[in-house]
Amino acid sequence: MTARGRLVLAGSAAGAAVVALDGTVLTVVQPTLQRELGASLAQVQWTSTAYLVAVASLLVSAGRIGDRYGHQRVFGLGMLGFGVASAGIGLAPGVGWVIGLRVVQGVFGALLQPATLGMLRAAFPPDRLGMPIAVRTSVIGLAAAAGPLVGGALVAAVGWRAVFFLHVVPSLVFGVLALTVRGSQQQQSTRVRFDLPGALLLALCLASLVQALVDLPGSAAGLVVSALAGLAFVRHERRTAHPLLPSDVVGSAAIRGALGMLLAASAAFSGALFVVTYVMQEAWGLSPLQSAVRGLPLAGAMVLAAPVCPVVLRRVGARRTAGAAMVVVALAVLVLSRASGTVAVCGGFALLGAGFGTVMVSATQVVVRAAAVESAGVAGGLKQTAANVGPTIGVAVGSALLAGSGREWALGALAAVALTGALAARALPGRTVASLTHPPVTGDRAGVPAGR
Repeated sequence: MTARGRLVLAGSAAGAAVVALDGTVLTVVQPTLQRELGASLAQVQWTSTAYLVAVASLLVSAGRIGDRYGHQRVFGLGMLGFGVASAGIGLAPGVGWVIGLRVVQGVFGALLQPATLGMLRAAFPPDRLGMPIAVRTSVIGLAAAAGPLVGGALVAAVGWRAVFFLHVVPSLVFGVLALTVRGSQQQQSTRVRFDLPGALLLALCLASLVQALVDLPGSAAGLVVSALAGLAFVRHERRTAHPLLPSDVVGSAAIRGALGMLLAASAAFSGALFVVTYVMQEAWGLSPLQSAVRGLPLAGAMVLAAPVCPVVLRRVGARRTAGAAMVVVALAVLVLSRASGTVAVCGGFALLGAGFGTVMVSATQVVVRAAAVESAGVAGGLKQTAANVGPTIGVAVGSALLAGSGREWALGALAAVALTGALAARALPGRTVASLTHPPVTGDRAGVPAGR
């Protein structure tokens, strides 16, 4: 791996880790934040919802901006903005400021996330993307596992504000590096035009959908707005000469299958975590720290599965690898639905981490490799959108069924969701290299930047 490749991989992993860490530490600090700022429960919930709505609605548009102006440049701006917004939250005088700055943080988070994949797509040839994506996935697993532990320790020792300063230094360092180090990512595609009407319609559709899912059951208006905006977006995309979603992305059966699989996997994964964590703390009386410790096998299995996955992909292909991994996710959720002790919970979490880690690497590799370099940002944005909307669906389903029918029904439904992902995996290529690397194609469409 070249020096530039190592730097791009480090930046991509750092960006993904910062976002993952931010998402997991917030749940730990919310009770203390509510108490110290005198906030209502609804206001505290909006510290999560405001970020999620902002980031989910802008990911695809941000990826297209990266395709137009260069992923390294957009990544740098995203990291700098994310770091500054995090520092602002740590200094916020009231909960209103926290909510507003979470929106700002979500905007910059949307800029940097697709860019982390776009940079990898341009820096590595298609047949060498497996391990960089695996490293990125392992780092996400480590960050997600460390979040509750680090957050709990910082809240107890220093206070909730210290948690948000965790992101500041790495965000600023990698942001400055991305904007000052020259590389192939500075070569923007002048052929890409930004479809502003399409971006606005898609943002309205996704923002309304996410808000509706978070606000269940009082969400009918949001679902209607989301459906109408989605129909208007599809109609606009079919008529415009420069669509936000290029045909080489939406026309790829492999990409559509990977996105569907990722949506189902992330819904089952996050929904199961929500249900089991609630049961451990509310029914079993465990503390947040005790619950986090029992979740460590999940992170460990995810970290271990990620580097093994590229080897399996080369031997048996994405279809079999991802399909089997989705079945493992479903099995893990079923195990957790009947777990009554620490050993069973840890075993279920380990299965869940192994299956989900494999799905993440498989889906990401298919999406990144199947898209042309000039569309890598929008493909990465779609992938990140699925990874953000899926958990919202999973938590909505899990919480609704948990309240009405109990743990077993809630987790049984989420296991069924995971199995739909196994069906989606049938659209993936049988052999990754043979299906996704096209020998006659050269230059940028082969994934090798000009001048390399």
